[in-house]
Amino acid sequence: MNHESYDDEYIAGILRSVRTVAMIGASANNNRPSYFAMKYMLGKGYGVHPVNPGLAGQQLLGREVYGTLTDVPAPVDMVDVFRNSEAALETTREAIGLKDALGLKVIWMQLGVRNDVAAVEAKAAGFKVVMNRCPKIEYGRLSGEIGWAGVNSGRISSVRPKLSPKGVQNHLIED
Repeated sequence: MNHESYDDEYIAGILRSVRTVAMIGASANNNRPSYFAMKYMLGKGYGVHPVNPGLAGQQLLGREVYGTLTDVPAPVDMVDVFRNSEAALETTREAIGLKDALGLKVIWMQLGVRNDVAAVEAKAAGFKVVMNRCPKIEYGRLSGEIGWAGVNSGRISSVRPKLSPKGVQNHLIED
């Protein structure tokens, strides 16, 4: 797989299939990208379990914060890595070890996070892998929402997006 560029259907398929996310490196600081990504994903109906050892036991956006991925209750479909590229390997290996216990299917590394060794190991373990992308941005781009803010989504269409049962707008993400 080419991790420089992803097919829209690959990303949309992941966003359709995922229901619950463990967000590794979630922050309580409302100016941090992980905070507003978590808030956005919760607003779109995803279950999000924030993971941050420094905030373990506290509440973040109404959700209990866990100290480690091991502490997160099953089921979890996706691990969203908001840590640096080096830490992504350790997180991926932990996720591989918990794949069956949690029901994990996807390793998603945030913008600026890329670890090719982690990607190879995750793929070999049966995971779908996305690197250097944000699910919030991809959701907004594929749903057409990002265009409402004046951002070029890369799609030209005169067709108004349809509302899907999940609340996602755009035929690429509809169930």
